[in-house]
Amino acid sequence: MALSAPPSTTPNPLKTLAKTPFLPSLSRPLRLSPVSRNPRSLCNLARASLLAADAGHRDEVLRAARGGLGNCLAETHLDRTVPGLGSKSSGKVRDVYDSGEYLVLVTTDRQSAFDRVLASIPFKGQVLNETSLWWFNNTRHITPNAVVSSPDKNVTIAKKCSVFPVEFVVRGFVTGSTDTSLWTVYNKGVRSYCGNVLLEGMVKNQKLAANIITPTTKAVDHDVPVTPDEIIKSGLMSRHDYDEVSSKALSLFAYGQQVALENGLLLVDTKYEFGKGADGTIMLIDEVHTPDSSRYWIANSYEERFNAGLEPENVDKEFLRLWFKENCNPYADEVLPEAPQELVCELAWRYIFLFETITKTKFELSGKEEPIHERISRNVSQALSCL
Repeated sequence: MALSAPPSTTPNPLKTLAKTPFLPSLSRPLRLSPVSRNPRSLCNLARASLLAADAGHRDEVLRAARGGLGNCLAETHLDRTVPGLGSKSSGKVRDVYDSGEYLVLVTTDRQSAFDRVLASIPFKGQVLNETSLWWFNNTRHITPNAVVSSPDKNVTIAKKCSVFPVEFVVRGFVTGSTDTSLWTVYNKGVRSYCGNVLLEGMVKNQKLAANIITPTTKAVDHDVPVTPDEIIKSGLMSRHDYDEVSSKALSLFAYGQQVALENGLLLVDTKYEFGKGADGTIMLIDEVHTPDSSRYWIANSYEERFNAGLEPENVDKEFLRLWFKENCNPYADEVLPEAPQELVCELAWRYIFLFETITKTKFELSGKEEPIHERISRNVSQALSCL
Protein backbone atom coordinates (compact mmCIF):
# COMPACT_ATOMS: atom_id res chain seq x y z
CA MET A 1 0.00 0.00 0.00
CA ALA A 2 1.15 3.54 -0.67
CA LEU A 3 1.78 5.46 2.52
CA SER A 4 2.74 9.13 2.44
CA ALA A 5 1.20 10.77 5.51
CA PRO A 6 3.27 13.67 6.87
CA PRO A 7 4.75 13.56 10.38
CA SER A 8 2.40 14.63 13.16
CA THR A 9 2.94 17.87 15.06
CA THR A 10 2.24 16.76 18.62
CA PRO A 11 4.18 18.95 21.10
CA ASN A 12 6.86 17.49 23.34
CA PRO A 13 5.53 15.59 26.39
CA LEU A 14 5.14 17.38 29.69
CA LYS A 15 7.79 16.28 32.17
CA THR A 16 5.96 17.00 35.43
CA LEU A 17 3.10 14.77 36.54
CA ALA A 18 0.17 15.95 38.65
CA LYS A 19 -1.00 14.11 41.74
CA THR A 20 -4.72 14.11 40.98
CA PRO A 21 -5.76 11.80 38.14
CA PHE A 22 -8.64 12.47 35.81
CA LEU A 23 -10.36 10.72 32.96
CA PRO A 24 -11.77 12.47 29.90
CA SER A 25 -15.13 10.80 30.55
CA LEU A 26 -15.35 11.90 34.17
CA SER A 27 -16.78 15.25 35.28
CA ARG A 28 -14.59 15.50 38.39
CA PRO A 29 -11.17 14.33 39.60
CA LEU A 30 -10.94 11.06 41.48
CA ARG A 31 -10.85 11.56 45.24
CA LEU A 32 -8.23 9.49 47.01
CA SER A 33 -8.14 8.72 50.69
CA PRO A 34 -6.87 5.86 52.85
CA VAL A 35 -10.47 4.93 53.70
CA SER A 36 -11.74 4.88 50.12
CA ARG A 37 -8.89 2.61 49.03
CA ASN A 38 -9.61 -0.24 51.44
CA PRO A 39 -10.05 -3.47 49.39
CA ARG A 40 -13.50 -5.04 49.28
CA SER A 41 -15.09 -8.01 47.60
CA LEU A 42 -15.67 -7.97 43.88
CA CYS A 43 -19.31 -8.84 44.44
CA ASN A 44 -19.88 -5.49 46.15
CA LEU A 45 -19.10 -3.55 42.99
CA ALA A 46 -22.20 -2.25 41.27
CA ARG A 47 -21.25 -2.50 37.62
CA ALA A 48 -21.27 -5.78 35.72
CA SER A 49 -18.12 -6.50 33.78
CA LEU A 50 -18.10 -5.51 30.14
CA LEU A 51 -16.00 -8.62 29.60
CA ALA A 52 -18.98 -10.78 30.56
CA ALA A 53 -21.69 -8.74 28.84
CA ASP A 54 -22.19 -11.34 26.09
CA ALA A 55 -21.95 -14.57 28.05
CA GLY A 56 -23.01 -16.72 25.10
CA HIS A 57 -20.26 -15.42 22.84
CA ARG A 58 -17.70 -15.70 25.61
CA ASP A 59 -18.64 -19.36 26.14
CA GLU A 60 -18.35 -19.97 22.39
CA VAL A 61 -14.83 -18.53 22.30
CA LEU A 62 -13.76 -20.41 25.44
CA ARG A 63 -14.98 -23.70 23.91
CA ALA A 64 -13.08 -22.97 20.73
CA ALA A 65 -9.97 -22.07 22.73
CA ARG A 66 -10.14 -25.31 24.69
CA GLY A 67 -10.50 -27.19 21.41
CA GLY A 68 -7.53 -25.33 19.96
CA LEU A 69 -5.07 -25.97 22.78
CA GLY A 70 -3.45 -28.75 20.78
CA ASN A 71 -3.32 -26.77 17.54
CA CYS A 72 -1.34 -23.70 18.58
CA LEU A 73 1.34 -22.23 16.33
CA ALA A 74 4.39 -22.41 18.59
CA GLU A 75 7.08 -22.62 15.89
CA THR A 76 7.34 -22.03 12.14
CA HIS A 77 9.77 -23.31 9.52
CA LEU A 78 8.80 -21.46 6.36
CA ASP A 79 12.43 -21.49 5.23
CA ARG A 80 11.90 -25.21 4.60
CA THR A 81 8.45 -24.98 2.98
CA VAL A 82 8.39 -21.70 1.01
CA PRO A 83 10.71 -21.33 -2.02
CA GLY A 84 12.84 -18.20 -1.93
CA LEU A 85 12.68 -17.52 1.78
CA GLY A 86 16.07 -17.02 3.36
CA SER A 87 17.23 -16.62 6.91
CA LYS A 88 14.87 -16.87 9.85
CA SER A 89 15.10 -14.87 13.06
CA SER A 90 12.82 -15.56 15.98
CA GLY A 91 11.62 -13.08 18.56
CA LYS A 92 9.51 -13.83 21.59
CA VAL A 93 6.34 -13.92 19.49
CA ARG A 94 7.20 -13.36 15.81
CA ASP A 95 9.26 -15.37 13.36
CA VAL A 96 10.76 -13.12 10.68
CA TYR A 97 11.92 -14.38 7.27
CA ASP A 98 13.97 -12.55 4.66
CA SER A 99 12.57 -12.87 1.13
CA GLY A 100 15.13 -10.56 -0.42
CA GLU A 101 13.17 -7.39 -1.06
CA TYR A 102 10.67 -7.86 1.77
CA LEU A 103 10.34 -9.33 5.24
CA VAL A 104 7.74 -11.97 6.07
CA LEU A 105 6.54 -11.63 9.66
CA VAL A 106 4.67 -14.59 11.12
CA THR A 107 2.88 -13.95 14.40
CA THR A 108 2.83 -17.16 16.42
CA ASP A 109 0.70 -18.15 19.41
CA ARG A 110 3.65 -17.86 21.80
CA GLN A 111 2.89 -15.81 24.92
CA SER A 112 5.77 -13.84 26.35
CA ALA A 113 6.37 -11.76 29.47
CA PHE A 114 9.33 -11.20 31.78
CA ASP A 115 11.59 -11.55 28.71
CA ARG A 116 10.65 -15.20 28.17
CA VAL A 117 7.94 -17.40 26.67
CA LEU A 118 5.27 -18.45 29.17
CA ALA A 119 2.74 -20.46 27.15
CA SER A 120 0.97 -20.84 23.80
CA ILE A 121 -2.46 -19.20 23.48
CA PRO A 122 -5.03 -20.43 20.94
CA PHE A 123 -5.80 -17.87 18.17
CA LYS A 124 -3.31 -15.40 19.64
CA GLY A 125 -1.17 -14.99 16.54
CA GLN A 126 -4.20 -14.34 14.37
CA VAL A 127 -5.62 -11.84 16.87
CA LEU A 128 -2.37 -9.88 17.14
CA ASN A 129 -1.79 -9.78 13.40
CA GLU A 130 -5.34 -8.68 12.58
CA THR A 131 -5.43 -6.15 15.43
CA SER A 132 -2.18 -4.58 14.24
CA LEU A 133 -3.37 -4.45 10.63
CA TRP A 134 -6.51 -2.57 11.72
CA TRP A 135 -4.46 -0.01 13.63
CA PHE A 136 -1.85 0.29 10.85
CA ASN A 137 -4.64 1.06 8.40
CA ASN A 138 -6.31 3.55 10.73
CA THR A 139 -3.19 5.48 11.76
CA ARG A 140 -1.85 6.33 8.31
CA HIS A 141 -2.90 9.94 8.92
CA ILE A 142 -0.31 10.03 11.72
CA THR A 143 2.62 8.09 10.26
CA PRO A 144 3.55 5.86 7.32
CA ASN A 145 4.06 2.20 8.13
CA ALA A 146 5.96 -0.70 6.62
CA VAL A 147 3.00 -2.94 5.73
CA VAL A 148 2.90 -4.26 2.15
CA SER A 149 0.24 -6.97 2.42
CA SER A 150 -1.25 -9.67 4.63
CA PRO A 151 -1.59 -12.95 2.73
CA ASP A 152 -2.60 -14.96 5.79
CA LYS A 153 -4.36 -14.43 9.11
CA ASN A 154 -1.03 -14.79 10.92
CA VAL A 155 1.25 -13.09 8.39
CA THR A 156 2.29 -9.58 7.38
CA ILE A 157 4.69 -8.87 4.52
CA ALA A 158 6.59 -5.67 5.22
CA LYS A 159 9.08 -3.29 3.63
CA LYS A 160 12.65 -3.56 4.81
CA CYS A 161 14.00 -0.66 6.82
CA SER A 162 16.76 0.25 9.25
CA VAL A 163 15.19 -0.34 12.67
CA PHE A 164 15.89 2.15 15.45
CA PRO A 165 17.32 0.19 18.43
CA VAL A 166 14.91 1.96 20.79
CA GLU A 167 11.39 1.01 21.87
CA PHE A 168 9.13 3.98 22.55
CA VAL A 169 7.04 3.06 25.59
CA VAL A 170 4.22 5.56 26.13
CA ARG A 171 2.39 5.58 29.46
CA GLY A 172 -0.78 7.20 30.71
CA PHE A 173 -0.99 5.58 34.16
CA VAL A 174 1.30 4.62 37.05
CA THR A 175 0.98 0.85 36.88
CA GLY A 176 2.65 -2.43 35.93
CA SER A 177 4.31 -5.48 37.46
CA THR A 178 7.53 -5.98 35.47
CA ASP A 179 10.93 -4.66 36.54
CA THR A 180 10.77 -1.73 34.10
CA SER A 181 7.12 -0.79 34.70
CA LEU A 182 6.38 2.67 36.03
CA TRP A 183 4.75 1.48 39.26
CA THR A 184 7.59 -0.93 40.05
CA VAL A 185 10.27 1.75 39.82
CA TYR A 186 8.09 4.41 41.45
CA ASN A 187 7.30 2.12 44.38
CA LYS A 188 11.06 1.68 44.89
CA GLY A 189 11.42 5.43 45.35
CA VAL A 190 12.53 6.45 41.86
CA ARG A 191 11.33 9.99 41.06
CA SER A 192 13.26 10.62 37.84
CA TYR A 193 12.64 7.98 35.21
CA CYS A 194 13.75 8.10 31.58
CA GLY A 195 13.94 11.89 31.76
CA ASN A 196 10.51 12.31 33.40
CA VAL A 197 10.12 13.90 36.84
CA LEU A 198 7.63 12.01 39.02
CA LEU A 199 5.98 13.81 41.92
CA GLU A 200 5.51 12.35 45.38
CA GLY A 201 2.20 10.95 46.55
CA MET A 202 1.08 8.92 43.55
CA VAL A 203 -0.47 5.48 43.98
CA LYS A 204 -0.71 2.39 41.82
CA ASN A 205 -3.05 2.63 38.81
CA GLN A 206 -3.36 6.42 39.12
CA LYS A 207 -3.75 8.33 35.88
CA LEU A 208 -0.96 10.69 34.91
CA ALA A 209 -1.78 14.30 34.14
CA ALA A 210 -0.01 13.92 30.79
CA ASN A 211 1.19 10.96 28.77
CA ILE A 212 4.94 10.34 28.99
CA ILE A 213 7.54 8.40 27.02
CA THR A 214 9.88 6.00 28.85
CA PRO A 215 12.20 4.67 26.13
CA THR A 216 14.05 1.38 26.40
CA THR A 217 16.85 -0.22 24.45
CA LYS A 218 17.74 -3.88 24.19
CA ALA A 219 20.43 -5.57 26.24
CA VAL A 220 21.28 -9.24 25.68
CA ASP A 221 17.99 -10.59 27.03
CA HIS A 222 16.07 -7.71 28.58
CA ASP A 223 14.97 -4.10 28.11
CA VAL A 224 17.04 -1.27 29.58
CA PRO A 225 15.36 2.09 30.39
CA VAL A 226 17.20 5.07 28.88
CA THR A 227 16.77 8.85 28.78
CA PRO A 228 16.48 10.84 25.56
CA ASP A 229 19.90 12.39 26.21
CA GLU A 230 21.47 8.93 26.63
CA ILE A 231 19.88 7.79 23.35
CA ILE A 232 21.36 10.72 21.46
CA LYS A 233 24.77 10.77 23.17
CA SER A 234 25.25 7.04 22.57
CA GLY A 235 24.40 7.43 18.88
CA LEU A 236 21.32 5.21 18.97
CA MET A 237 19.34 7.99 17.25
CA SER A 238 19.97 11.53 16.07
CA ARG A 239 18.21 14.39 17.85
CA HIS A 240 16.11 15.04 14.74
CA ASP A 241 15.02 11.41 14.43
CA TYR A 242 14.30 11.12 18.15
CA ASP A 243 12.13 14.25 18.14
CA GLU A 244 10.17 13.08 15.09
CA VAL A 245 9.63 9.58 16.42
CA SER A 246 8.65 10.73 19.92
CA SER A 247 6.13 13.13 18.38
CA LYS A 248 4.67 10.32 16.28
CA ALA A 249 4.54 8.03 19.33
CA LEU A 250 2.62 10.56 21.41
CA SER A 251 0.18 11.23 18.56
CA LEU A 252 -0.40 7.51 18.04
CA PHE A 253 -1.03 7.00 21.74
CA ALA A 254 -3.44 9.94 22.02
CA TYR A 255 -5.37 8.63 19.02
CA GLY A 256 -5.37 5.12 20.47
CA GLN A 257 -6.72 6.45 23.77
CA GLN A 258 -9.49 8.28 21.93
CA VAL A 259 -10.55 5.21 19.95
CA ALA A 260 -10.34 2.98 23.02
CA LEU A 261 -12.45 5.33 25.15
CA GLU A 262 -15.09 5.56 22.43
CA ASN A 263 -15.39 1.79 22.76
CA GLY A 264 -15.49 1.62 26.57
CA LEU A 265 -11.78 0.94 27.12
CA LEU A 266 -8.75 2.75 28.51
CA LEU A 267 -5.46 2.45 26.62
CA VAL A 268 -3.10 2.49 29.60
CA ASP A 269 0.33 2.10 28.05
CA THR A 270 1.95 0.66 24.95
CA LYS A 271 5.21 0.41 23.04
CA TYR A 272 6.05 1.39 19.48
CA GLU A 273 8.93 0.51 17.19
CA PHE A 274 10.04 2.55 14.18
CA GLY A 275 12.45 2.22 11.31
CA LYS A 276 13.81 4.36 8.49
CA GLY A 277 13.39 3.41 4.86
CA ALA A 278 16.04 3.75 2.15
CA ASP A 279 14.53 7.12 1.17
CA GLY A 280 14.78 8.42 4.75
CA THR A 281 11.09 8.03 5.57
CA ILE A 282 10.43 7.09 9.20
CA MET A 283 7.90 4.26 9.40
CA LEU A 284 5.92 2.52 12.12
CA ILE A 285 6.79 -1.20 12.26
CA ASP A 286 6.20 -4.40 14.24
CA GLU A 287 2.78 -4.09 15.93
CA VAL A 288 0.34 -1.43 17.07
CA HIS A 289 -1.93 -1.28 20.13
CA THR A 290 -2.24 -5.04 20.49
CA PRO A 291 -3.01 -6.63 23.86
CA ASP A 292 0.57 -7.94 23.77
CA SER A 293 2.24 -4.57 23.34
CA SER A 294 -0.37 -2.61 25.28
CA ARG A 295 -2.29 -2.54 28.50
CA TYR A 296 -6.07 -2.00 28.33
CA TRP A 297 -8.60 -1.55 31.13
CA ILE A 298 -12.39 -1.46 31.16
CA ALA A 299 -13.29 2.25 31.40
CA ASN A 300 -16.63 2.24 33.21
CA SER A 301 -15.35 0.28 36.23
CA TYR A 302 -11.97 1.99 36.57
CA GLU A 303 -12.93 4.77 39.00
CA GLU A 304 -14.95 2.56 41.34
CA ARG A 305 -12.30 -0.15 41.47
CA PHE A 306 -9.51 2.39 41.87
CA ASN A 307 -11.21 4.00 44.85
CA ALA A 308 -11.88 0.55 46.34
CA GLY A 309 -8.21 -0.39 46.11
CA LEU A 310 -8.89 -3.09 43.53
CA GLU A 311 -6.95 -3.82 40.37
CA PRO A 312 -8.66 -2.53 37.20
CA GLU A 313 -10.43 -4.98 34.91
CA ASN A 314 -7.74 -5.68 32.35
CA VAL A 315 -8.09 -6.84 28.77
CA ASP A 316 -4.48 -7.88 28.27
CA LYS A 317 -1.93 -10.32 29.64
CA GLU A 318 -1.47 -8.61 33.01
CA PHE A 319 -3.52 -11.18 34.93
CA LEU A 320 -1.30 -13.95 33.51
CA ARG A 321 1.80 -11.96 34.51
CA LEU A 322 0.42 -11.64 38.04
CA TRP A 323 -0.28 -15.39 38.23
CA PHE A 324 3.33 -16.20 37.39
CA LYS A 325 4.64 -13.62 39.87
CA GLU A 326 2.50 -15.19 42.58
CA ASN A 327 3.58 -18.75 41.77
CA CYS A 328 7.27 -18.43 40.90
CA ASN A 329 10.08 -16.01 40.23
CA PRO A 330 9.66 -15.53 36.46
CA TYR A 331 12.97 -13.70 36.15
CA ALA A 332 15.15 -16.13 38.09
CA ASP A 333 13.54 -19.60 38.00
CA GLU A 334 15.01 -21.78 35.28
CA VAL A 335 11.81 -23.81 34.90
CA LEU A 336 8.40 -22.13 35.20
CA PRO A 337 5.13 -23.81 36.21
CA GLU A 338 2.71 -24.58 33.41
CA ALA A 339 0.02 -21.94 33.01
CA PRO A 340 -3.42 -23.30 34.00
CA GLN A 341 -5.65 -24.08 31.02
CA GLU A 342 -8.44 -21.89 32.32
CA LEU A 343 -6.10 -18.89 32.36
CA VAL A 344 -4.80 -19.69 28.87
CA CYS A 345 -8.35 -19.89 27.48
CA GLU A 346 -9.40 -16.77 29.37
CA LEU A 347 -6.51 -14.88 27.79
CA ALA A 348 -7.63 -16.04 24.34
CA TRP A 349 -11.09 -14.68 25.10
CA ARG A 350 -9.78 -11.32 26.29
CA TYR A 351 -7.61 -10.87 23.21
CA ILE A 352 -10.55 -11.68 20.93
CA PHE A 353 -12.86 -9.45 22.99
CA LEU A 354 -10.44 -6.55 22.53
CA PHE A 355 -10.19 -7.10 18.77
CA GLU A 356 -13.95 -7.22 18.36
CA THR A 357 -14.53 -4.23 20.63
CA ILE A 358 -12.02 -1.98 18.89
CA THR A 359 -12.64 -3.01 15.27
CA LYS A 360 -16.39 -3.65 15.59
CA THR A 361 -15.96 -6.82 13.56
CA LYS A 362 -16.49 -10.45 14.52
CA PHE A 363 -13.32 -12.48 14.91
CA GLU A 364 -13.16 -15.54 12.67
CA LEU A 365 -12.42 -18.60 14.78
CA SER A 366 -10.15 -20.78 12.66
CA GLY A 367 -11.17 -24.41 12.31
CA LYS A 368 -9.04 -27.52 12.19
CA GLU A 369 -9.61 -28.27 8.50
CA GLU A 370 -5.99 -27.51 7.66
CA PRO A 371 -2.90 -27.38 9.89
CA ILE A 372 -1.93 -23.75 10.49
CA HIS A 373 1.63 -24.14 9.24
CA GLU A 374 0.51 -25.70 5.95
CA ARG A 375 -2.03 -22.92 5.40
CA ILE A 376 0.57 -20.23 6.09
CA SER A 377 3.14 -21.87 3.79
CA ARG A 378 0.66 -22.03 0.91
CA ASN A 379 -0.56 -18.44 1.33
CA VAL A 380 2.92 -16.96 1.69
CA SER A 381 4.18 -18.85 -1.38
CA GLN A 382 1.33 -17.49 -3.48
CA ALA A 383 1.81 -13.93 -2.19
CA LEU A 384 5.56 -13.82 -2.81
CA SER A 385 5.12 -15.13 -6.34
CA CYS A 386 2.95 -12.09 -7.10
CA LEU A 387 5.27 -9.43 -5.65
